[in-house]
Amino acid sequence: MTLNAGLAAAATLIAVAFGLSTFDRWLRRRRPHELAWTISLALFALGGLSLWWAEAHGWGTATFRLFFLTGAVLNVPWLGLGTVYLLAGELWGNRIRTWLIALSGLATGVVLFAPTKIAATGPDLPQGSQVFGVGPRVLAAVGSGVPALLIIVGALWSAWQVARHRPPVLVGNAQRAVSSAKRLAAGNVLIAAGTLVLSASGTLAGRLGKDRAFAITLLVGITVLFAGFLVAGTSARRPLGELAASHQRAA
Repeated sequence: MTLNAGLAAAATLIAVAFGLSTFDRWLRRRRPHELAWTISLALFALGGLSLWWAEAHGWGTATFRLFFLTGAVLNVPWLGLGTVYLLAGELWGNRIRTWLIALSGLATGVVLFAPTKIAATGPDLPQGSQVFGVGPRVLAAVGSGVPALLIIVGALWSAWQVARHRPPVLVGNAQRAVSSAKRLAAGNVLIAAGTLVLSASGTLAGRLGKDRAFAITLLVGITVLFAGFLVAGTSARRPLGELAASHQRAA
């Protein structure tokens, strides 16, 4: 229990540090993808804090609801919104954001007020299928699966485009900047890897136990995502359109 609480505490602190970094960038640049990431990381921090509290004091139904909502339903979709802004621009990003705000409100109401089959108490992390009915579990499956796939595919596609000296955007009005294509590509690979790690808790649960698996994947996944953010962030200096144009001139 002490180790699990320590892992959860470390993951929470890293998520807070990561969120403060993206929030600081948003305050200075007002780029919408950085605000989306900040919201996501605040949710990651709340999920980690819930796990930290539960590992130190035991699970309760209220703690599990908060953990389930922020750690399994809402966090990855807001992280995915940042990918939409980067690849598709503000027009599509704002449209998705409007729907995501509405769906986040719906999911919050469902998870916080859905009837439970059993009380989520005890020292071990309860399973969602044991506590909730179909509604919250469907929200968790869709909220974690679809956006995670979008982030992974988008990050790897961006890395591939940059490696080919092409701007990693899906529509013309999406703006990206880069001074080091290698750094941006490496940062995108790390972001994809971090998202994969965050999705691996179910795979590790059989060997490590549910609590330990989630704590480890949360800690490692957030750390790798933070590293990818830092690496990719140092590349943002020059519009990628200039990089593509210079490549075409050279050809």
